[in-house]
Amino acid sequence: MSRLQPETREDYRHFLPISTRWMDNDVYGHLNNVVYYSYFDTVVNEYLIARGALDFHAGEVIGLVVETHCNYFASLAFPQQVDAGLRVAHMGSSSVRYEIGLFARGERQTAARGHFVHVYVDRATRRPAALPAQLVAALELLRTDAIVR
Repeated sequence: MSRLQPETREDYRHFLPISTRWMDNDVYGHLNNVVYYSYFDTVVNEYLIARGALDFHAGEVIGLVVETHCNYFASLAFPQQVDAGLRVAHMGSSSVRYEIGLFARGERQTAARGHFVHVYVDRATRRPAALPAQLVAALELLRTDAIVR
């Protein structure tokens, strides 16, 4: 199996600047692994909320994380600024694979890259539900059909 390589900013469709915090560092002087996943969650939800595609208080359909993954290429640490890149690699009838790249501000290649798979379910029954039209419209802007995984 070949090792994944860093990607470039051109591979992503949406970016969110994120400020690291002192408490994000671990005892080894770089961001703790769990912080990377927090940034993944932040960029996905910021994008969906800003486009009216996620109502986490009252929406009938909610996304549940069923899979996550992260590859690390370079350390990030406080007080660096991070740019979180986002794209959609796959969209099914009730699921989405979001791919995220974390970049140190000013750097061209990812320090880390990973993914979340959300299955969208009915809030009450927790059974898979079709992606709502407003969510599909927002996700279409992030699709990367030309990028094969």
